[in-house]
Amino acid sequence: MFEILTGSGLAASAGLNAYIPLLTMGLLARYTDVITLPAGWQWLGDGWVIAILVVLLAVEVVADKVPVVDHVNDVVQTVVRPTAGGLAFGAGSSSETVTVSDPGQFFSSNDWMPVAMGVLIAFGVHLLKSAARPVVNATTAGVGAPVASTAEDAASVVMSVVAILVPVLVLVLLVGLVVFVFWFLRRRADRRRRRRVRS
Repeated sequence: MFEILTGSGLAASAGLNAYIPLLTMGLLARYTDVITLPAGWQWLGDGWVIAILVVLLAVEVVADKVPVVDHVNDVVQTVVRPTAGGLAFGAGSSSETVTVSDPGQFFSSNDWMPVAMGVLIAFGVHLLKSAARPVVNATTAGVGAPVASTAEDAASVVMSVVAILVPVLVLVLLVGLVVFVFWFLRRRADRRRRRRVRS
């Protein structure tokens, strides 16, 4: 159970920012005993991989805060975020953490399943993010882009850390995300109705 929660939290985090969960796992594996990556995933803790992830994260953080550029970035990230989500779910769900002591038992026979689940989760979160951002930009004349991006980055960091340290809380965060999406879509539908009534 914890394996699924850890993987789901990391994949959802990757749907918001592809590099934060991978970098979090790499840094924690390299510099702490909080997470022990399995043999096939130890490359995440390599110094060169961490350096590359830091550079990619810096580019993503800047590009995602500029209106119009953020839309282009979201198009590019349509491939990157689900891929990162698959990697994050695969590595996270098969890692030994403070709450998971025997990760190999859960996904032992189907190694591809965690990666596929991660791709789907990250892709779903990415689609929601990509759909919300143009609305934020249009309704705030672009001023909301850096605010929304910073909130997404913060949520990605929190989700990554929580997924590794306290995976039970991932349920709370995912439920919160679903509630936010329904609220956002309902609010958007209400605005459209009001515009139709005015015209």
